[in-house]
Amino acid sequence: MAEEETQVEEGPIPVLKWDQGLFEQITRGFRFPPERDARYPQQGQTAADAPPGYITLFEDFFLQGNFRLPATNFMASILHFYGFHVSQGSPPGMVRVRHFEFLCRFHGIEPSVEKFQAFYQLIRNIGFCSFSKLRFG
Repeated sequence: MAEEETQVEEGPIPVLKWDQGLFEQITRGFRFPPERDARYPQQGQTAADAPPGYITLFEDFFLQGNFRLPATNFMASILHFYGFHVSQGSPPGMVRVRHFEFLCRFHGIEPSVEKFQAFYQLIRNIGFCSFSKLRFG
């Protein structure tokens, strides 16, 4: 008799695979203040399951995108202009914002939404926001 496979139906937002050790490493390494009450999510939760008053931030924001709290003024201006919350940003999109900011600052240029728009466009997908490069030509 063949074993029956159990299929789990996931909604449009995939269930996240959490790692409590990495969560603790990030909260310690990035010095999250205790008053921020960072919480490790429960098994099976999605990014959309943050309790009232909390937001979801992805490890990629911190580890690959060099995101820091509090956010920079440029990051805040991007979020305000495009009208989404940091918890709605996809990690790759947020990495693009930080990368753009780093490059501007390295070259002595003050980053701005207008300059960012010359290279990137907003993309929305299943409740998350990202940025893709504009196609020239």
